[in-house]
Amino acid sequence: MTFQLYPAIDLKDGQCVRLLRGEMDQATQYNPDPGDQAAQFKAAGFEYLHVVDLNGAFEGASANTDAVKAILSSTDVPVQLGGGIRTRAHIDAWLDAGISRVILGTVALRDPDLVKAAAKALPGQVVVGIDAKDGIVAVEGWAETSDMSAVELAKAFEGCGVAALIVTDIARDGMKTGVNVAFTGELADAVSIPVIASGGVASVQDIHNLRAHKGQRPISGSILGRALYDGDLKPAEALEAAR
Repeated sequence: MTFQLYPAIDLKDGQCVRLLRGEMDQATQYNPDPGDQAAQFKAAGFEYLHVVDLNGAFEGASANTDAVKAILSSTDVPVQLGGGIRTRAHIDAWLDAGISRVILGTVALRDPDLVKAAAKALPGQVVVGIDAKDGIVAVEGWAETSDMSAVELAKAFEGCGVAALIVTDIARDGMKTGVNVAFTGELADAVSIPVIASGGVASVQDIHNLRAHKGQRPISGSILGRALYDGDLKPAEALEAAR
């Protein structure tokens, strides 16, 4: 199975930023032109982009529409988009606009039936984002913690056509402290849905560690964020490790 890498473009107020542990006031701006950033990632050899509308995640509705459309117009690389997508109308609108896969996080906890229906109707185009603190799901841009475990939520979407699960350890996100392989592997082993790691990737060693996970099922890929932007992780070495 191919291990897929997803460089992240996190959007705040129309610009490409990275947060620390999801704190909006802990944003580092990396590129004021998201379309340019997308083109750079394609030129580096990446074959998929992971885009998050941070304002949308907190506000509950898409807020960086122009920036997302700039990304879509600047590259032909498939894009998965999350942040503020809470209704079937939102889902359909983004897929119609050219997004390849929508990522549903808060609504996966609040209205799982909507997510299951969308996944069945749109095979391969619906991804569930599971963001967790100490194994417990957090929603609303990570501002609220639920009482459901990440494993329990993952299992709820077994067999409905969800294309993948993106599993984020919030405590490590943007911290470059190393990815939580044990937690990600636990989720990968719990379901037959492909699981993508997110949060804490610090170096090429994290990619090797994720690929080396020995469980019932392999981890299928990883989101790359701050380490890529800061230069701690070089695109060429990341892609080589993924192969």
